[in-house]
Amino acid sequence: MLPIAVDAMGGDRAPGEIVAGAAQAAHELGVPVVLVGDPAAIGDTHGLDVIPASEVIGMHDDPAAGVRRKKDSSLVRAAEAVRDGKASAMISAGNTGATMGSALLRMGRLPGVARPAIATPIPVPGSTPTVLLDAGANADCKPAWLVQFAQMGAVFAAERYGIDKPRVGLLSIGEEDTKGNALVKEAHALLAGGAPGVHFVGNVEGRDILTEAVDVVVTDGFTGNVTLKTLEGAVKFMRDAVFGAMVSTEEAIKASEVLIPLLLPLAEEMDPDSQGGAALLGVDGVCIISHGSSSAKAIVNAVRVARDMVEQGLADRLAAAVAAT
Repeated sequence: MLPIAVDAMGGDRAPGEIVAGAAQAAHELGVPVVLVGDPAAIGDTHGLDVIPASEVIGMHDDPAAGVRRKKDSSLVRAAEAVRDGKASAMISAGNTGATMGSALLRMGRLPGVARPAIATPIPVPGSTPTVLLDAGANADCKPAWLVQFAQMGAVFAAERYGIDKPRVGLLSIGEEDTKGNALVKEAHALLAGGAPGVHFVGNVEGRDILTEAVDVVVTDGFTGNVTLKTLEGAVKFMRDAVFGAMVSTEEAIKASEVLIPLLLPLAEEMDPDSQGGAALLGVDGVCIISHGSSSAKAIVNAVRVARDMVEQGLADRLAAAVAAT
């Protein structure tokens, strides 16, 4: 297996946590990993090789301009390593737009794919995650693109989580066929008419995402990103409120001694670091987008996801699914 290229310079906690996670993944998973970045800034590589890159596309840089102007950036070099057959996958916790742009421009799109989409696993307690896509790659979409998102999401859910026949829902403001804006209504008609490889279950609402009611939720990138950030904020609020209440009085502290062991597994399950990151589906290769505050634990899990996608030949499966349309 070719090494997995990890952008050592991307993320709020780079390079320290990123390099530590990459080294841990190589040791624990037995996966070859190569770092991409400035060797002087990286420092101790823990024995990992480095693809040199002198520039960094920052979190606040314009994604398109960054990719265009910073040709020796760690993101661009990581995508080129996949394109040139020097790496099997790329991972970055840096600028999301620039990660997507680097992958798209350097690795290219799979044949027949109109637009790549970001597939984000949303944890569902006690069950497999719900795959939400597009989580932000395409703010404006056409109905036919949502059909492709459904096909790619179904393949991803089947391969990643072993779901035999993933149920695919279309995010709307009501379950009835007549609900939604023009995009949703047109996409619904296309999906209900039959899309190869898609087990369409109709419209779903935001409240269904955190349940076992559906396996894949399809929407445009604008709505998907708003939904994702709203869920993140709501989960953080509830977590802080619950744990804050547990230390608010002497009686609550005593009660928490019983409750905390019961709640910790749930907190672990809902921790974004446990998921490893989102997958950019539709590019000609494997690209994992980790969140900006990724810890070493998140990078280990991102490498695990990338390894699985490479071994499963997911890019070829996605191309076949889209070609069947």
